[in-house]
Amino acid sequence: MKELLKELCMANSVSGDENAVRELIISRIDGFCEYYTDNLGSLVCFKKGKNKPAKKLMICAHMDEVGFIVTSVRSDGTLTFGEVGGVDAAVAIGRQVVVGKKAIGGVIGSTAIHNLSKEAREKAPSMDSLYIDIGAEDKADAEKYVSPGDCVYFASEFTELGDRRIKSKAIDDRAGCAMMIEMIRGEIEYDTYFVFNVQEEIGLRGSAATAFALAPDFAIVLEATTAADIDGASGEKRVCELGCGPVVGFMDRRTVYDKELYRLAFSLAEENGIPCQTKTMIAGGNDSGAIHISGKGVRTIAVSVPCRYLHSASCVIEEADMDNSLKLVKLLSKRIPEL
Repeated sequence: MKELLKELCMANSVSGDENAVRELIISRIDGFCEYYTDNLGSLVCFKKGKNKPAKKLMICAHMDEVGFIVTSVRSDGTLTFGEVGGVDAAVAIGRQVVVGKKAIGGVIGSTAIHNLSKEAREKAPSMDSLYIDIGAEDKADAEKYVSPGDCVYFASEFTELGDRRIKSKAIDDRAGCAMMIEMIRGEIEYDTYFVFNVQEEIGLRGSAATAFALAPDFAIVLEATTAADIDGASGEKRVCELGCGPVVGFMDRRTVYDKELYRLAFSLAEENGIPCQTKTMIAGGNDSGAIHISGKGVRTIAVSVPCRYLHSASCVIEEADMDNSLKLVKLLSKRIPEL
């Protein structure tokens, strides 16, 4: 699954511009399921199983990644921009980026420290104080290559760290997409809908539309979630840890998860020797927030891969956590339709 994850992460697809990763996914699932693209751009797939369940199950992940969008071209040829999704300015400064369909290289710049006042040096940087330098001589030169509205993506290599870990942009949520592709290409017990949603990072928009259209009884949301298991963080502040298996939360800022499904996940994990953990803070959110309140309500569970440095150019996961997440989701997909 690692090579598949690499292909998915290297596709540039910020929210609202998911074409590249969607076409890649289609190339990997074509012939293994029925599928269509909805009006917002989400990819909705139906996979025939060995049996037809009495209740409808939807498994989903989001295709989009955080990034930026060009808002204007300044007289000196540098670009102003806004963030697409939750990106901290501190992780953007000095990063290499790729701008627009022409893949113009650039760097996110900021005011030199010697030009900052003492007060400004003591404050966290703001996104509106940053700019993108593409090497243009002036505005006219820059406008030959880029325009307002062009998407901007982190430039990041897919790298193996040591024997167990992987670093890349967009692991949130290409890890979930990779797991769903693996399931679609294999055999499954029950008929299942697999949905690759758009625009999760800017407000769960794709999932709101697909959940309404499909009206499932159950949903399994595949995600990546924040791990803060580094020196200086202790107790509940670590949230979850790399190497401790998939993360099954009981609550976040958008969802109180189905308690029976929560208990089922840990029971299945224990029975099958799969390490499993929960989040020790009520924080964040994912497509579950839109899905569980769609229509008449959807019984929802989220299974996440723990990930350090989320929403940056250098997300880090442990490969075994992704593999174990897939094992757990496969077990859940067999049991949930029987409830």
